Amino acid sequence: MARIDVTDEAVVIHLSAFEKVAGLLGDQEIPLAAVTDVEVVSDPLTATRGLRAPGLAVPGRTRIGTWRGGGRRQMVRVRAGRQAVRIRADGQRFDSYLVDADDPAAVADAIRAAAGGA
Repeated sequence: MARIDVTDEAVVIHLSAFEKVAGLLGDQEIPLAAVTDVEVVSDPLTATRGLRAPGLAVPGRTRIGTWRGGGRRQMVRVRAGRQAVRIRADGQRFDSYLVDADDPAAVADAIRAAAGGA
């Protein structure tokens, strides 16, 4: 299960070994200065838009990897029945990061506070 940590300088998304292999991704570090918006997404499976390339999707259950569409790239790690945090960022490998969390509202609030109200 992915874990989101907020430091003084960055938001760090830690992925499990399985998630790294399934999504062909590594851990992600987003500088706080790059964060433009943070929101809680109640149905992240539906909120994942575009084509999977590369990654893993089990219909109605989970999505891990990169989704592309409309000239944008989104890093996704979500499961059914769990809310997620969407982090939008400028100048990073991905335009947005969508990751499920145990307490997405608290994670979003921590990111906003660290990023100065993003």
